Amino acid sequence: MSQAINKVVVLGANGAMGAGSGEVFAAAGIPTTFLARTIEKARQGEARAVGMAKAEALAKFIEVGSYSEHLEAEVAQADLIFEAVSEDLELKREYFERIDAVRKPDSIVATVSSGLSIAAMTKGLSESFAKHFLGIHFFNPPNVIVGCELIPHAGTDPAVTAFVDELLATRLGRVVVRTSDTPAFCGNRVGFKVLNEVAQLAEEHGVEFMDTLIGCHTGRAMPPLLTVDFVGWDVHKAIVDNLAEKTKDEAHAAFVLPAYMQKLITAGHLGRKTPDKGGFFRKDEETRLVLDPATGQYRPLAQLQPPEFALRMKALIRNGRYAAAMDVFAEAEGAEADLMRRVILGYIGYGLNRVGEVVKEARDVDRIMGFGFNWAPPSVLVDSIGAARTVKLLERAKIAVPPVVKQAADAKSRLFSERAVDSGRFFYA
Repeated sequence: MSQAINKVVVLGANGAMGAGSGEVFAAAGIPTTFLARTIEKARQGEARAVGMAKAEALAKFIEVGSYSEHLEAEVAQADLIFEAVSEDLELKREYFERIDAVRKPDSIVATVSSGLSIAAMTKGLSESFAKHFLGIHFFNPPNVIVGCELIPHAGTDPAVTAFVDELLATRLGRVVVRTSDTPAFCGNRVGFKVLNEVAQLAEEHGVEFMDTLIGCHTGRAMPPLLTVDFVGWDVHKAIVDNLAEKTKDEAHAAFVLPAYMQKLITAGHLGRKTPDKGGFFRKDEETRLVLDPATGQYRPLAQLQPPEFALRMKALIRNGRYAAAMDVFAEAEGAEADLMRRVILGYIGYGLNRVGEVVKEARDVDRIMGFGFNWAPPSVLVDSIGAARTVKLLERAKIAVPPVVKQAADAKSRLFSERAVDSGRFFYA
């Protein structure tokens, strides 16, 4: 495939992912048209993108328009049409029908869907559309997070997939992971299993406790429940509901949205996007408040002290002694340590057991979790704990041992294969 990408059209350009994705294209010097329901909303997306780039000069690569006045004319000229409207299959298909009627035969159409079926979006559309259609799942905010999933469906032309892979990796500077067209793909399937499990555990143990226990010292840039607030409770619900409906694997129970979250979502609590109502956390004037899942009420945040073993982990991480910190993780005793291991070992086991089903190799899981979620990749944790000890811990926790971990243990070899990446970058104290 030899075509060049000289014009991009973004649908849903006023939303967070639309504006952020548009910023990525425009920042690469590609003329990009931002489309939304109204020109005013498209201009809001443009302003958002310029703000992300911190460069007024970005605007010279952006034009704006509305669906009613400009969609057909803009799409007819585009080399890449990038859809970022709401995560609703039927709504997306409405726009794809309009796109299919006017697009150039060789134009590429992509969706930024975070987990809907890519193949299902092409049903009833032309063969040319299906051949040139795939998923490009940026992570939010795309101008900061370089991890990206590329999701062809069974009917995507392999030459189109290869072309888009090259475009993302070179011109757009993405760390690209190809995944199969399975629910939530790889990053969200693995990541939201952990996020929702912690939300379930918060009902028993409390929000403050869980975010303190599964904090940055466990290999993540942001604690899990604070992450859910950042993502948005509505987005979280859409992803885990889709996974609960469409998957029936060993982690199925972890995808059931807690009843207290559903109740609060119905009442308009969506996390940071609803600052007056909040999510797990909110701010009342100058006071930081935290949710009590049992009552649905908020109280002042107590700033809990981490357990003693977690403090030791933090101290070791601050000194760059990551393996020693994971020694503490593996050997600490007591219910709190068991609970931490339950979550982190569950992440390792579930993530690496997706090899062969969702991705081809452990490296793919590692890259999307490391560069998409900013979490310590499962293989980094296995290497830090030791593969043989990881096998024993997984067996003790009654978590299925991924074949790649068993192979690393038998060969006494390391599992993380990104030689140019300092694994210490994933640990925070």
